[in-house]
Amino acid sequence: MCGIVGYVGPRNTQDVLLDGLRRLEYRGYDSAGIAVISNGGIQVRRKKGKLTELTELLANEKLGSHIGIGHTRWATHGPPSDENAHPHQAGGVALVHNGIVENYRALKEELVREGREFKSATDTEIIAHLIDRERAKGKKLPEAVRDAIAQVEGTYSLAVIAKDDPTEFVAARCGS
Repeated sequence: MCGIVGYVGPRNTQDVLLDGLRRLEYRGYDSAGIAVISNGGIQVRRKKGKLTELTELLANEKLGSHIGIGHTRWATHGPPSDENAHPHQAGGVALVHNGIVENYRALKEELVREGREFKSATDTEIIAHLIDRERAKGKKLPEAVRDAIAQVEGTYSLAVIAKDDPTEFVAARCGS
């Protein structure tokens, strides 16, 4: 079962997120990842396998940040892989997601017709593109998330960060 963690505060975000993900390991998962806002951009690190794989990937890297999100994934759309691990990013937005987007095929077809390119086989990446599309209309993160998820059918929970707002993340759920 997937797990989500998020953090905003003075401590080292990378360490807080990894500790939070360790506490979720009992739920079972096939990959793990984190996203933090650092140096004016979003840094995403994700890895197929156990949390130790992600920890080793980050061993020589200290992502300086005070905000971030993390995820352990149990595959539903797309096989376990580095590409399908969360977080997913589109433009200046990154998110983690638990649940299933039931209308993902129709949404993905619409987004592809608009010229958007996908890097994973997940339904989660679709939500990232929907939020990024709403942000491109000039909406603040909370409004963009609200308007994007209004297009989504299914049950889910998610957490979202945006590179141009390094002080908050947005969490939302529907039925989860």
